[in-house]
Amino acid sequence: MSRIQTVNIGVPRPNPAKSVGTTAIDRRPIDGPIYVRAPGPKGTGLGSGIVDDTVFDYAHHGGDDQAVYAYAREDLDAWELTLQRELTCGMFGENITTVGVDLTYAVIGQRWRVGEQVILEVSGPRKPCGTFAHWMNEDRWVKRFIAHGAPGAFLRVIEEGEIKPGDRVEVIHTPTHDVTIDLTFRALLVDPDLLSSLLEADALPESIKELARRRARISSRSTC
Repeated sequence: MSRIQTVNIGVPRPNPAKSVGTTAIDRRPIDGPIYVRAPGPKGTGLGSGIVDDTVFDYAHHGGDDQAVYAYAREDLDAWELTLQRELTCGMFGENITTVGVDLTYAVIGQRWRVGEQVILEVSGPRKPCGTFAHWMNEDRWVKRFIAHGAPGAFLRVIEEGEIKPGDRVEVIHTPTHDVTIDLTFRALLVDPDLLSSLLEADALPESIKELARRRARISSRSTC
């Protein structure tokens, strides 16, 4: 059964990697239910979609399009073998650690029912940053993470409510296009020629759609 293994909230840590100076990338599992809600626009709202979670770099993290970050336990397990170190749930800064959910090939705009009330929508992949690299303390971490190709998924909150460890994750809607987390990640960070193919996915954040539109215009001019 597809389910949430843990729900994780951030512990503030010093962050020398960015001028903000503090990060909540160190997320730890909690017991019991916690409320999830849409946090509002990036930079102006509540930051995280998880009540009691924290976002410090409001310019780059949080907001409605990145309300909840999910990473699969199976992908953490694969990284454990590669890195030869233990990776606890929440270690990658994820708000929810899933089991039995194929995040890499989730379709943008796919909706999940989590537990009894909450509906989440797949919005895009995580892009690794300097804070993540500093936190992991692994050589060439950003390049290795990109090459590995399992970025996890950001989620919007469509219907708010409580979630808890063990809650079932049920896919209740999948759009008919083929734009997945994997395709979006590769288009953004590996092969920009793929960007124009992202325009099929209305549920992508506006910033990504604008990159796709620009690429489509360039491609159109080059073929004239």
